[in-house]
Amino acid sequence: METTNFNIVSANSNIDWTGRKVTGAHNGTIGIKEGHFILNDGKINGGNIVINTASIKILDVTDPDTNAQFAGHLASDDFFSIEKFPTARFEILSVKEISNGKYYLEGNLTIKDITHLTGFETEVESTNNTLSFAGKLVIDRTKYDIKFRSGNFFKDLGDTLIYNDFDLDFTITAEVSKN
Repeated sequence: METTNFNIVSANSNIDWTGRKVTGAHNGTIGIKEGHFILNDGKINGGNIVINTASIKILDVTDPDTNAQFAGHLASDDFFSIEKFPTARFEILSVKEISNGKYYLEGNLTIKDITHLTGFETEVESTNNTLSFAGKLVIDRTKYDIKFRSGNFFKDLGDTLIYNDFDLDFTITAEVSKN
């Protein structure tokens, strides 16, 4: 059995996030700090992705002062507690091949030092030296102690309610490890 390790190329990988509320949505990007994937005989067998929560950016709020205020709020304990938890991570525990090049990855997602099992479908393209992943992970933020304006915890929010689920659409590129 041939094992090949691939390291994520952060500069060629990105995550777009979308959070929704009653009156609309916000979106932005968040960076990948590092990560790797393990392939056995050409099939994904494991790996992890480390997300740099401090790199979160808001793209739909164009006023600089409002954007900075919003970014500060996302960094606060109401949301990601970035000072205490500068990274989040996904550790692959199992891989099911759905069809040629399409997989279901299941693993532990850790945000704010709280871990839950989750999974998502991804399409993988590979050559001898690179892997490319694309997919979407939908996260219930309340499982990770992100309760701000959640209807599960606060009553009578009206049009200030923020929906619990947020999306991470990702494209990841990894290259074969040289060591």
